Amino acid sequence: MLNSLDLPGRPEETRVVVAMSGGVDSSVVAGLLKRQGYDVVGMTLQLYDHGAAVHRKGSCCAGQDIHDARRVAERLGIPHYVLDYEDRFREAVIDAFAESYISGETPVPCIACNQTVKFHDLLETARDLGASALATGHYVQSRPLSDGRGRALYRPIDPERDQSYFLFATTRAQLDFLRFPLGGLTKPETREIARELGLPIADKADSQDICFVPSGRYSDVIERLKPGAAEPGRIVHVDGRELGRHDGIIHYTIGQRRGLGIAVGEPLFVVRLDADRREVVVGPREALITRRLVLRDVNWIGDGTLADIGPEGIEVYAKVRSSRPPTPALVQVRAGAVSVDLVVGEEGVAPGQACVFYESRDDIARVLGGGWIDRAAGPVETVARSMAGAQPAAT
Repeated sequence: MLNSLDLPGRPEETRVVVAMSGGVDSSVVAGLLKRQGYDVVGMTLQLYDHGAAVHRKGSCCAGQDIHDARRVAERLGIPHYVLDYEDRFREAVIDAFAESYISGETPVPCIACNQTVKFHDLLETARDLGASALATGHYVQSRPLSDGRGRALYRPIDPERDQSYFLFATTRAQLDFLRFPLGGLTKPETREIARELGLPIADKADSQDICFVPSGRYSDVIERLKPGAAEPGRIVHVDGRELGRHDGIIHYTIGQRRGLGIAVGEPLFVVRLDADRREVVVGPREALITRRLVLRDVNWIGDGTLADIGPEGIEVYAKVRSSRPPTPALVQVRAGAVSVDLVVGEEGVAPGQACVFYESRDDIARVLGGGWIDRAAGPVETVARSMAGAQPAAT
């Protein structure tokens, strides 16, 4: 028979590993599964030597979180283990983040962490322990496909908590082993369950910061990890004028307006970071609009394969930021290269971010996959050409 997790067998004979971060969401997952009779094992990952971040509210994976996860496990009466993944996390996430930032990209380390550490290394550990599934506190849904060919990933019923953007790289094989019990709940409902279970973290604040950026300043982390990476260079307008100097492109992000260190009498935004030339390129707001993306490392979990899409393309709905709604787009594949045309242009799209595909704009739409933005094409060059000759040369 099938139980509530779509797993064969009786719950009491079925082991499920729960990734316990110390927050309310994963704690409720462990509590719900324990209440349903599963053989629950809690796993918490030690990812980072947190130092000053240990007692800082709003940072995930800190020492306090490990302590909280242990307290919850004791309250539930389940075994709990802390796995030291610091070396793996540094290699797969922190170092990759630094290299990406230095090259002028805007990486999303939480996606990389799910892709490499949590849904690869931890998943294999769960298998080694004889578990039938790895359950997490993510707000997404997965359901068996009607044709029996595995499971599909969907947005949760609570759009305010949708975390599907951060899970686009989850493979079909991983989806078959993963379970997301909170996909059908709202956050207030989750907290109420935590209170019903008597969990000590029922009212704990959600984590907001990247765990290895306790100050919230990415550039501080890059300078510590890669001394000398902040090389000075020019700030140039899209029309070619030099407007000033900067102390390193790591101090700038696409779309930034304030703190540019220049005064020209008109609002300017960072529209491109050229690592090879060490240039920060600025321009008017219209230069921020992107209409075409070229992706790398695309993961397709829709029907068929990526090769089936072909040059004629397939209509999808795409997200280029987790906080924005999916918008109409056309995905095309030519000679293995994947491009995305956005029907409505997006502002401030940067290489290194993710572009995630959905079947529709519905709140509980199916996730079709996604990829990392390799480069973005927009009106920057058009704006530059239109302004060439209209501006006085720099003196």
